Amino acid sequence: MTIHDHRAPTRPASRPDLGAVVSPGLRWVGSLVWWIEHAFERARADGRPEEDTRVRIVLLLGVFCLVFSVLAVGAARAALFAPKGGVGSASHPGALLRADLTDRNGALMATNITHYGLYIDPSEVWDRRAAFDQIRRALPRADAVKLRRVIFGERRLIVLGGLTPAERAAVHDLALGGVTFEPEDKRVYPLTGGAARLIGAADSGGVGISGLELSFNDAIRAAGQSGEDFPLSIDQRIQAVLETELAAAGREQQAKGVIGVVADARTGEILGMASWPYDRPGNPAVSARYEMGSVFKTFTVAAALDTGQADMNTMLDASSAFMIGNRKIADFHATNRVLSLEEVYLHSSNIGTTRLAVGMGGDVMRDYLTRFGFMEAAPVELKESATPIRPRDWSDSTLASLSFGYGVSVTPIQMASAMVALANGGRYIPLSFRRGGQTGYQPRTVVSAETSLSMLELMRRNVVAGSGGRAEAAGLRLGGKTGSANKLVNGRYDPTHAVGTFAAVFPADGPVGTQRYVILVLVDEPGAYPRTGGFVAAPAVGRIADRIAPFLGVQRRADPYRTALGEKVVRFEDVEGDGR
Repeated sequence: MTIHDHRAPTRPASRPDLGAVVSPGLRWVGSLVWWIEHAFERARADGRPEEDTRVRIVLLLGVFCLVFSVLAVGAARAALFAPKGGVGSASHPGALLRADLTDRNGALMATNITHYGLYIDPSEVWDRRAAFDQIRRALPRADAVKLRRVIFGERRLIVLGGLTPAERAAVHDLALGGVTFEPEDKRVYPLTGGAARLIGAADSGGVGISGLELSFNDAIRAAGQSGEDFPLSIDQRIQAVLETELAAAGREQQAKGVIGVVADARTGEILGMASWPYDRPGNPAVSARYEMGSVFKTFTVAAALDTGQADMNTMLDASSAFMIGNRKIADFHATNRVLSLEEVYLHSSNIGTTRLAVGMGGDVMRDYLTRFGFMEAAPVELKESATPIRPRDWSDSTLASLSFGYGVSVTPIQMASAMVALANGGRYIPLSFRRGGQTGYQPRTVVSAETSLSMLELMRRNVVAGSGGRAEAAGLRLGGKTGSANKLVNGRYDPTHAVGTFAAVFPADGPVGTQRYVILVLVDEPGAYPRTGGFVAAPAVGRIADRIAPFLGVQRRADPYRTALGEKVVRFEDVEGDGR
């Protein structure tokens, strides 16, 4: 008897066309899986059903091996190629990615410490009242009103940010449902005093809001994301010396305030900037404007030398007052004789510099004051950099005032920038807080190299035999110019409200290209008398130079100019005119 099988004939399983949608590698994997999945049918067809179990075990083992291999490769890649861990890197999702700030030598000035934010999702809290009581005991500084509002609320909210690791552990150990922590970086500043105000601050969102944190915000964040530090031009050792000496000068002179700047004349890098007292608002080194008095004679004489209006052999008549209409220009301590250009500078003669300025004229004076950076805000990175108070006209009377430091109010950073230009061979370089100086800036010529060297010699002679003698620092060949000015109070220049300044360069000898440094100290409203720059500011400059020279590698040696003069030095001390 013939038995007919009425079941529909079994069609061979068709193989899926993976090639149309996947890559060759995935197509091979798909083919392998398809082959394994249909191995049982082939085994049954061949009369070997016991191989079905083996095939399925092999399949499961293969899948597990593949998954764990992928995970292992990912973990190894994360460990080997992740950004540098620690502060300022993407070591956790809540990182602010803000780089450490260091000084030029790598000393820390600002960093991040990981803290935690406490979040509560009330829908996951089993016993809200018990949770409230336990968290209050574990974290006493948490605001009770806010904690209650979050726990008995409807959605997940932050309760408190800035938890230390110990505080986080105390709450975590409560094992409460709905309580989570998110890492967050807290910006901390190890320095105090003037350095802290200079650096500024960043907010809780990792954005700079003041000082250098604001000025370099984007660059600091970029460095943090790449796991690098952001170095500043500041030298912490020089900053510390500057702060202590400014404080000493302020107390000694019973002053309202003292401001100081130290800069590298070759690169324009600011090595130190400070003001005293530390609770004074803002940064007066870049934001406060002053008529600075006779220190401006440096730039009047430089302009006269550079234009050929005068040379070192020029004689200027200071035997009597210089009249401009009804205004009489006189010297603070009159010599009543004809003076050489050097004597005009060392005697700080108002009459002599007035003759130079009027002789050059308004266009030339305006040009040179612009070149030295006195007509615009200093292009330093700090956002507070203030625009100067400029002359309203350029008449002869205005030129007379400008020649000895009245009629224009500038910031200390502008004065330091102008001194840098004279010290480095006549090139204006913007001062900068970035290590290496400002990038993408082409120095511009202010005066010739010959004029620069002549002014350095005059400044050195002014310390040896002029008004700057109290700034002398043994073997450092320091040069500079004093300045004194009365402040305008209720429309009149008041001698009881004065400003004393000393702007210095050291070493002042050597050819163009010699490494030099600029120091500026301004004493605002000294209470002690006399109130002139040679008495109130010059001594601080000398002490600063003496203390920072070893850090800068400035070698001490004998000064041929002082040796040649010997006991013949006759010092004309503190004879700056008051401009009235």
